[in-house]
Amino acid sequence: MADLRYQSSAPARARAAEIDQGLRSYMLGVYNYMALGVAATAIITMFVASSPALLATAVSLKWVFFIGILGMGFLAPRMIFSSSSFAAQGAFWGYCALWGFGIAPMIAAYMAIDPGMVVRAFFIAAATFGATSLAGYVTKRDLSGFGAFFMIATIGIIIAMLVNVFLVQSSMMSLIVSCVTVLLFAGITAYETQLIKEMYVEGDGSAAARSKSIFGAFMLYGSFVTLFIHILNILGIMRSE
Repeated sequence: MADLRYQSSAPARARAAEIDQGLRSYMLGVYNYMALGVAATAIITMFVASSPALLATAVSLKWVFFIGILGMGFLAPRMIFSSSSFAAQGAFWGYCALWGFGIAPMIAAYMAIDPGMVVRAFFIAAATFGATSLAGYVTKRDLSGFGAFFMIATIGIIIAMLVNVFLVQSSMMSLIVSCVTVLLFAGITAYETQLIKEMYVEGDGSAAARSKSIFGAFMLYGSFVTLFIHILNILGIMRSE
C-alpha cells in the first residue's frame, strides 16, 4: 500500500515541481523586463539632463509629460493585451521614455546639488521595492481586496500633489505627500506582485505569456519609479532643512 501511495503521488509531485519552475521563469521574465525598462529610463534621463537644450525642452513640457504618463497608465494595459506585439512593446517602451523625459529636470537639479543623494535614493527604492515585492510573492494572504483602496488612494495622492504645486507650495506638505506615497506604493508593490503571480497559467500560448510578462513589468516599473522619485524628494527636503 505504501509503495502504491508513493507511486501515485510521484507524478503529482513532479507536476507541482514543473509548475513551480514555470512560475519562477515567468516571474524572472517579468523582473528582467522591468529592469530593462528602468535602465532605459535612466539612460534617457541622464542623456536629457546632460543636454541644456533637451533639459530646457523637458522643463517647458513637464506637464505634457505628466499628462502623458497618466494617460499611458490607463491606455497601456489595453495596448499590451492587444493582438499586436508592436503595440505591446510600444506601450511599454513609450511609458519608460515618458518617465525618462518627465523626471529629467528633477534628477538634473539633484545631481547639481549632490549626486550621491540620487544614488542613495535609488538603492533605498530598490531595497524597499525588493522587500515589498518579495512579501507580495510569498504571502498567503489574499491582497485583492486592497485594489479599490489603492486606486482611490493613488487618485487622492495625485490631487494632493497638484494642490500643493498650484496652491499651497509648501515643502512640508510635499514631504508629507512623498512619505504617504512611499508607504502607499510599498503596499501597491506587494499587491501587484501577488496579482502578477496569480496571472500565471501553465500552458499559456506565447502571445498570452508575452502580454502577461510585459503587463507585469509595466505595473512594477511604475511602482519602482514612483518610489524612487518620492524617496529622492524626501532626501532632498530633509537635506535642505
